[in-house]
Amino acid sequence: MSRQYRLLLVEDEPLILMDLEFAAEDRGCEVHSATSSAHALDILDEAPGGIDAAVLDVSLGQGETCFPIADALRERGIPFILHSGDLDRHDEHIRSLNAALIAKPAAAEKVIGAAIAHAESGETDQFRLAAE
Repeated sequence: MSRQYRLLLVEDEPLILMDLEFAAEDRGCEVHSATSSAHALDILDEAPGGIDAAVLDVSLGQGETCFPIADALRERGIPFILHSGDLDRHDEHIRSLNAALIAKPAAAEKVIGAAIAHAESGETDQFRLAAE
């Protein structure tokens, strides 16, 4: 029997978030969703059993970014991937996070598969631009 991973999904676009949630649930994951940094940080502090991996949208609307969440995940040793359509606007800072990156648009199944692979490997230090 395969392990049930606990994923944190951070995305401000409701339809994209819903698509990611369904894909994660289809893979048997326990899903914790947030649309803001504050909510995501609360989940990190309160999630029973913790979080195994996260998927972070870089831009969360109204000038907010995922960077505080990425820092908190890194401090806790939790692997994460970036899922973003804002590569040009945040390119330098994104690279400084040294995280796997999947550019939008991408199939939710691909994004969740990458998050599960990171949870399984525990890998936190790898930057790569995932192929479409």
